[in-house]
Amino acid sequence: MADSAAKWPAMTIEEAHAFLTAPGSPFEMETVDIRGNRIRTYKNTPPSLRAIFDLGRAWGEREFIVYENERLSYENHYRAATAFGRVLADKYGVKKGDRVALIMRNFPEWSIVFWAVAAIGGVIVPLNAWGTGPELEYGISDSGSKVVIVDHERLDRIRPHLKALGLDGLVAVRTPDDELGVAEAFETLVAKPGDYASLPADALPDPGMHPDDDATIFYTSGTTGKPKGALGTQRNICTNLMNAMLGGARAFMRRGEIPPAPDPAAPPRVMLLSVPLFHVTGCHSILVSTYASGGKLVIIHKWNPERALELIDREGVTAFGGVPAMVWQVLESPEFHKWNTATVESIGYGGAPSAPDLVARIKKQFPKCHPSNGYGLTETSAITTQNLAEDYVAKPDSAGPAVPVCDIKVVDEQGNELPRGQVGELWIRGPNIVKGYWNKPEATAAAITEGGWFHSGDLVRMDDEGFVYILDRAKDMLIRGGENIYCVEVEDALYAHPAVMDAAVVAIPHKVLGEEVGAVVQIAPGKQVSEEELRAHVGKLLAAFKVPIKIEIRHEPLPRNPNGKILKMVLREDMKKYSRDAA
Repeated sequence: MADSAAKWPAMTIEEAHAFLTAPGSPFEMETVDIRGNRIRTYKNTPPSLRAIFDLGRAWGEREFIVYENERLSYENHYRAATAFGRVLADKYGVKKGDRVALIMRNFPEWSIVFWAVAAIGGVIVPLNAWGTGPELEYGISDSGSKVVIVDHERLDRIRPHLKALGLDGLVAVRTPDDELGVAEAFETLVAKPGDYASLPADALPDPGMHPDDDATIFYTSGTTGKPKGALGTQRNICTNLMNAMLGGARAFMRRGEIPPAPDPAAPPRVMLLSVPLFHVTGCHSILVSTYASGGKLVIIHKWNPERALELIDREGVTAFGGVPAMVWQVLESPEFHKWNTATVESIGYGGAPSAPDLVARIKKQFPKCHPSNGYGLTETSAITTQNLAEDYVAKPDSAGPAVPVCDIKVVDEQGNELPRGQVGELWIRGPNIVKGYWNKPEATAAAITEGGWFHSGDLVRMDDEGFVYILDRAKDMLIRGGENIYCVEVEDALYAHPAVMDAAVVAIPHKVLGEEVGAVVQIAPGKQVSEEELRAHVGKLLAAFKVPIKIEIRHEPLPRNPNGKILKMVLREDMKKYSRDAA
């Protein structure tokens, strides 16, 4: 390891990608026509989720899912998913292309339902389990879902809306019989978890899937108006699986080492699931990747850093992550040294900006761990850029370079490509870009333009090596007296203070300047700091006009949506009370 570190980097990103994607390699690329555009793809990408589902059965009695005291093997998971696929097809008439909505917290049945729908060629519509009754009704109705699968809590929320929805089927998981009403119990239609082994072992009929067939509809958490359903294809979600595997291989190449060949006999990767499955990170990057690789998925009932540490110890977790705030909470936990965390080899996160100091803390408390960060969106089917291992240690404020099948460019307001180092909007093209927004052709045309370029809405810069630095959402950029202020820059300065555990920078209205800089921070347990100290700290790192005029100090977590992103709209409303008039 020391020798590898001494000669790092052994090759450039371009050289590593060229080696990994060369003819005959697992990541060999080819160019195909996708909706009229010539796009690079991985030649060996699985053609569909159904193909991945069938291959996963080979893991047999190996543990796949652990939830509380329940343990589910690959074989029994396969039998349960196959049995429910028959229910969907035979009882409810679901056929290839039909939408099926899935609304529940992270239970083992989430995975069973997901793979059941995929196996018969249906389109999975995972809706936000935190949604209200009207919000869930909108998602079900907008997607045209004919069958809905819910847990007990979600059943209560949609019950008043059932008449308007006119569903062909409603199935409830883990719901007492006397509270089912018009819903049918999953356990009655399939079996109780302990009885999956008694289900038939034969496979479902092949629905005949094509890589560009519809696979998923994930609703975006838009800041204005109704959420939009991003319509993903089989190629989109399966490409993400290849992207996830390539990142680790590239890290080996950068060290000057040949990536090891997959070894089915090697101990499985044990992943602690701490993010919702109804988001592409949880579904595409964790559920599908874990299933395809024969790993074990440990589900935490509700996020709690102390419970996470307990499960890391109990299950021998080798990888965990989420959003940066979750990682900080584990690192700062007063119980950290109570539990054995020596098995952890990888900590990955995304979905929100992270402080560069986080990398150093991870390396200190998890010495053999390779931290990683990345960038992606619902519309990019998760991964677009990756920053792993030594690359991340070297450039901790970057989201990494693009994966080989993605073209990216930074453009100005007129769509003209900008030179490296300049700030502009990130545009992305590749086999991971969704078809568009379900039943919203105008929104699709605005977001995905000629040549298949998706407009991310994110402000970034790119260095000479192609590493991307996320600065802010274009529409959330703070402008003070005509000066652009990238919130992430101020947040990074706040994160650099040892007492700050989480931070969000938002605009405070000002009738002359337009906006001033405000911030809300969460203080780490056992730490103390004053607003004046924090302002002075930021003032040492940034220009005076970027120093927040008000920093609100909190000890409780900042508000976040189910995807882990800070609810800046909520914080903006909170911070309006600090608005000041100027003559």
